[in-house]
Amino acid sequence: MESNVALDNTGLSQETQAAFKGSGSLRDANKKSIVGDRIYSAILFVAALAILAIMIGIVTLLLRASMPSILRYKSPFLYTCVWNPNPDHQAFGALQFIFGTLYSSFWALLIAVPISIGAAIFLSEIAPVWIRNPVSFLIELLAAIPSVVYGLWGVFVMSPWLNEHIETPIHDNQHLVKVILFQAEPQGSDMLAASLILAIMVTPYITSVSRDILRAIPRVVRDGSFALGATQWETISGVVLPYARAGIIGAVILGLGRALGETMAVTMVIGNSGHGLNWSLFAPGYTMASVIANELPDANGEIYRAALIEIGLVLMVVTTIVNGFARVLVLYTAKDINSGGRR
Repeated sequence: MESNVALDNTGLSQETQAAFKGSGSLRDANKKSIVGDRIYSAILFVAALAILAIMIGIVTLLLRASMPSILRYKSPFLYTCVWNPNPDHQAFGALQFIFGTLYSSFWALLIAVPISIGAAIFLSEIAPVWIRNPVSFLIELLAAIPSVVYGLWGVFVMSPWLNEHIETPIHDNQHLVKVILFQAEPQGSDMLAASLILAIMVTPYITSVSRDILRAIPRVVRDGSFALGATQWETISGVVLPYARAGIIGAVILGLGRALGETMAVTMVIGNSGHGLNWSLFAPGYTMASVIANELPDANGEIYRAALIEIGLVLMVVTTIVNGFARVLVLYTAKDINSGGRR
């Protein structure tokens, strides 16, 4: 039987040759794709190494600059409250600044977290569209306001209002004044003002992230709860919030990191005075960031500058520990959710 397939001098049909040519083009395309993937992976690897190198560089610089203070004061620097820059009686301890940073951040989160999570729930679950978008935009706009603007508003508006309408009436009350939180003389620029300004500043971050986490939850999760007869509140409290717990914890820790490192606004309203650990919200205080901002420009002497830089090193270590703890907590919570709460 004669074949109808045309053969050339190579003995291969035209279809076979076309297939070989097509496979060759495909191989060339695959090679180009592999090369592109390798280049892209190399760029990402270099970028990751650059971030690590920057972190190592910052830590190395801080260690080198603070070494005179580290060698002189050693571990007591972390648990003593003495701060005397006088060259004749020089002594430094950072405990009061560490306490002020953690104390103001604690009260800021205590105020901001309920408001932020409540706003996030309202915007993602309850609010109609016509109010959801404008309010979400305004909340995100709050995060873009420079900290010095918050500080100016705190100095000229918030602090006088606090002194007149909150602190003075509490201090005049014979029963409340005995509480350790209200024992200092009211003056407006104090730990309460710093905590409130921090709460206002971290609220947009916690709200925005929590809202995005809640909106990312699949609609089928809510529909399943409604199908079982749950009310809207039962669905939010029993299904939506547990489902988003890991993300909300991450948002809160993000706000805590923002509060720990805030400098300008806190420096302008915290009073920047006082020594020792004062638990009163009406007393002025210091944070690690504010003492650096206040005293580093006028620091004379190697030990004085080194002590201030060591406070910066301590602040970096504290924020790293907080973020590391948050990472572990988020992973643990996410694992708990994925396992259905089983242990």
